[in-house]
Amino acid sequence: GRETHTQYIMALTRLLSPPCRSLAVGHQYSSLGSQPILCGSIPGLVPKQLRFCRNYVEIMPSVAEGVKIGIQECQHQFRGRRWNCTTINDKAIFGPVLDKATRESAFVHAIASAGVAFAVTRSCAEGSATICGCDTRHKGPPGEGWKWGGCSEDVNFGSMVSREFADARENRPDARSAMNRQNNEAGRTSLNDNMFLKCKCHGLSGSCEVKTCWWSQPDFRVIGDYMKDKYDSASEMVVEKHKESRGWVETLRPKFTFFKPPTERDLVYYESSPNFCEPNPETGSFGTRDRACNLTSHGIDGCDLLCCGRGHNTRTEERKEKCHCIFHWCCYVSCQECVRVYDVHTCK
Repeated sequence: GRETHTQYIMALTRLLSPPCRSLAVGHQYSSLGSQPILCGSIPGLVPKQLRFCRNYVEIMPSVAEGVKIGIQECQHQFRGRRWNCTTINDKAIFGPVLDKATRESAFVHAIASAGVAFAVTRSCAEGSATICGCDTRHKGPPGEGWKWGGCSEDVNFGSMVSREFADARENRPDARSAMNRQNNEAGRTSLNDNMFLKCKCHGLSGSCEVKTCWWSQPDFRVIGDYMKDKYDSASEMVVEKHKESRGWVETLRPKFTFFKPPTERDLVYYESSPNFCEPNPETGSFGTRDRACNLTSHGIDGCDLLCCGRGHNTRTEERKEKCHCIFHWCCYVSCQECVRVYDVHTCK
């Protein structure tokens, strides 16, 4: 049968805790690089991914870690929306949600690809692998009041790893492969766009007479925020078929020609999303019943929109919290424990 478009994420997450029942990284993760049978034991890899895994086995734990931080960031960015990037305990990770060519699928591919590039880049800079390291290109003339130093992170190498592994199965001449390649690359490009110069001061008493600087990736939350904006402005496409020497080929073009065409930094999709209001096993929707909502918000996290007009229930909840904290010289803090009552609102 034809391979699904979520298999590369499934294959990567198997690196975390095979068989994939959890996205948590256990102690077995730390020794993955020393296991010669690792690659052959991961089901679902296409031949190109299997070759890549064997050639770069020592960075495969970072690849898996990148998928994990991508999924965690997805869950943060969508925590107050009808679709909240829920993972489920089966081999498909997200269930049927990624089977459709929707905005949600576009975001997941982009953030996972960015996560892989991010984690591999950081791992190389930390010296965790022998096949990669710092970006040695940044050794030119320094700027005013500073000089190159430290370890500039080699985001090009991290992006190469993500591109070679994540895009390996996106080689079909169909619309979904074209969409996945575009969104994967948009995720990786977001790292390059958000690199910044990080500096450390030197001099007597921290006078900062001279600074050493290096290129650094931002916190991954910056990437998540950036990609969430791309999700909100994603370009809707339509599928076109062309007859070529190799057969029928599908490509994508913008649905609305009066909008600016998407660039390599933009997310694209060509199928409408379900509304995610009601449970639907065919679309992977869990519905929004019993989800906590914000009574005072008029946004998508508010009880009106998140609950899809069904209304909400309110209950009181007691929570124990530290209070009346006092700093004692020197040096500890003592606190009392207070019980506070909160109103909790959940969708009907």
